[in-house]
Amino acid sequence: MQVCYVAYVSGIVQGVGFRYYTQQQAVALGVTGYAYNMDDGQVEVFACGEQQQVEKLLAWLKVGPKSARVERVLVEPRAVKDMKDIAGFRIRY
Repeated sequence: MQVCYVAYVSGIVQGVGFRYYTQQQAVALGVTGYAYNMDDGQVEVFACGEQQQVEKLLAWLKVGPKSARVERVLVEPRAVKDMKDIAGFRIRY
């Protein structure tokens, strides 16, 4: 079953390669979407794919790379009308 979630990751998550490592994890899991640095210091991660794979990525976000310090992850389900519009996992600027 295909699902989509948006996660807001807080802590020391900008300037430490968080988006890059998130992209690596997502690609390895076959999850599509994006990672984006927000103006308030959080990283927004939009993730779509098979339920189990997306859950693995969401669990990884709670830890992050060694260079980061994740303090909080807020996750919300999102509906996407056409999954074909979401190809690959990219870093948004």
